[in-house]
Amino acid sequence: MKMEQGMQLIDGNGKFNVDGLKDFMTATEFAQSGLSYAIVAIIGSQSSGKSTLMNQTFHTNFEEMNAYNGRGQTTKGIWIAKCSDIDPFTIAMDFEGTDSNQRGEDDTAFEKQSTLFALAIADVVLINMWYKDIGLEHAASRPLLKTVFQVLKRLFKPRKKTLLFVIRDHSKTPLEYLKTALLEDIEKIWAAVAEPETLSSAPLREFFNVEITALPSYEYQEENFKEQVAQLRQRFVHSIYPGGLVGDRQEVEPASGFPLRAEEIWKIIKDNRDLDLPAVKVMVATVRCEEIADEKLKCFTFDEDWLEMKEAVQDGPVSGFGGAVSSILETYLSEYDREVVYFDQEVRNAKRRLLLSNALMVVRDAYDTMLMHLYLNIVNRFKTSLEQSLNEGKEYVAAIHLCSQSCMREFDQGCEDTAIQQSEWDASKFREKLICHMLSEMMAKYKKQITLALAKRVESLLEAGERVTWTSIRNLFERNTEAAVSEFSDAAVSFSLHSSEIDTKLQRLREHARNLLEMKAREAADAGRVLMRMKDRFSQVLSHYENSISWYNWTPARNLVEIERDALSASLRILSIMAAIRFDDMPDQIEKVLFSYLMDRKVPDPSLQNTHRGATLDPVASNTWEEVSPKATTLLKPEDCISLWMNFIEEIEPMVTGFRSRQDARRQTREGLAAAVAGIGAVGSAAVLTVIGSLMRQR
Repeated sequence: MKMEQGMQLIDGNGKFNVDGLKDFMTATEFAQSGLSYAIVAIIGSQSSGKSTLMNQTFHTNFEEMNAYNGRGQTTKGIWIAKCSDIDPFTIAMDFEGTDSNQRGEDDTAFEKQSTLFALAIADVVLINMWYKDIGLEHAASRPLLKTVFQVLKRLFKPRKKTLLFVIRDHSKTPLEYLKTALLEDIEKIWAAVAEPETLSSAPLREFFNVEITALPSYEYQEENFKEQVAQLRQRFVHSIYPGGLVGDRQEVEPASGFPLRAEEIWKIIKDNRDLDLPAVKVMVATVRCEEIADEKLKCFTFDEDWLEMKEAVQDGPVSGFGGAVSSILETYLSEYDREVVYFDQEVRNAKRRLLLSNALMVVRDAYDTMLMHLYLNIVNRFKTSLEQSLNEGKEYVAAIHLCSQSCMREFDQGCEDTAIQQSEWDASKFREKLICHMLSEMMAKYKKQITLALAKRVESLLEAGERVTWTSIRNLFERNTEAAVSEFSDAAVSFSLHSSEIDTKLQRLREHARNLLEMKAREAADAGRVLMRMKDRFSQVLSHYENSISWYNWTPARNLVEIERDALSASLRILSIMAAIRFDDMPDQIEKVLFSYLMDRKVPDPSLQNTHRGATLDPVASNTWEEVSPKATTLLKPEDCISLWMNFIEEIEPMVTGFRSRQDARRQTREGLAAAVAGIGAVGSAAVLTVIGSLMRQR
């Protein structure tokens, strides 16, 4: 018969052997038992043969009392050992005896603590008692039972454990009589123990399955004793199965949590705190599930297949990425589920969620990298396919429809291939980014179209400085902008966008056109450029007048002041055009105001002035043209216009002087011609022409 060596779990001073239990769990492989195990503890008075009974029944090797040395304390503290050749896996626990002379009458703390520990940790508690003590008021078993019942009623909810009373040194008294007497005694003790209000009516059977057996004297009837013990041993074979000794036990804890559970229960008992087994159960489940989850996370993190996949993703997209990673994750999640299946469900589910969350954090970078590869590939594909479609002669809107839909299908298929089944991730951000890129490509195309249509022509219209300049610019602006907006709107249908998103894009196109127009206007409104154009316009008007008069035109010269005024008016019109942008077709008073101030040198018509709080405002004194043209966007402030005009007048002075000199010379020439014609009289035409040519050369 193989004897299993025991180890001291708790020493005589109450110290819990953490390292020893860890080694015991490893050596016996107890942790791999799951729920298929039983724990048997024995309590009873000192030197009552507890260790002998355990060794004989479970083939353990607990230290036994030497009969030749007399009664004394053999077992100190609490010992455990694996029971040999019993299914299920069974742990035997041998406890220090009660009513120990070595501890004395006043030191009953360890007795109560160890008794409570046995009740909390074991499925079957053997109560070893002497045959002669049954029915005696002051027998050694009565204080022990009283202690057991007090502990049970104070700290435990009704739980099905088995109390197996073993009557030692049974002689001639019929066992049935002893059972009846013992049960009556037990019921009396149970009833006599003070009860919490919540358990005042709870019968003993709700807490225990009570079993009673008897054994003959080991000392005088050894062979008979061993035969009876062999029969008792059979009670522990298949003990946890239905119909077995503890077949109806409840709230079984996984074997792997035994070290934590035992240590925590003993700590609570030692600290003299109320023992809350459900709380211990949750604590053990929490610690063990965390340990198992951490182990599975570490295994996943260093899994060779995962590391190979992770490295491959850095270089480019990996086909089947999502399925492969999901499979690896599922392997470790399934392992976790198998190992924690018997722990508290709420705890294990919470720790599983945490395990999954941490594992997904490990995966997230690779997942995002995959989507980035997919995004970049589709971006390039869109650009290439769009260029190809346009080169094949397709209209732009039709090409956008074809290419965008094809690329989005390819992207969505790639996202499905990348998806991690255990996550709730989606590729919406990358999808939105892809659509945004396509729309940006479209936006750039139509912005360029607007720029090409407006930029040069707006410059030309502003340069021309005609009276209808802003009307022409507005017509040009609206016609080309709305054409681009309409085309963009048709193309954007491909992306199934919300109307508000499309409206936002269209507004940006309009803003681009408006900003382009304003930029060109401000470039043209540079003071130096405006001054140059005003001077050119003034010169053009004078030159036109001079060139329109032939040497043979004898019509009296026009009034020079009128000619100069026409030239000044034309130049001032350029200044008024460049003073502000007229985005809207509103009545424009800027030119009238400038004429009044600069040409007529007088305060403008009262209709051009606004009144604010009873005071007359001078529109030219403002920083903007809003007083006279509310919708205009100022390019040149009124004071800038006045300053420009003063500079203009100063710079055209030589031009005016030259023009007047040339007109005086013309006048003198005409007068000379008139006198010559009168003096020549009847001279022939050839002679007249000779004289005129001579005079013209003098001019």
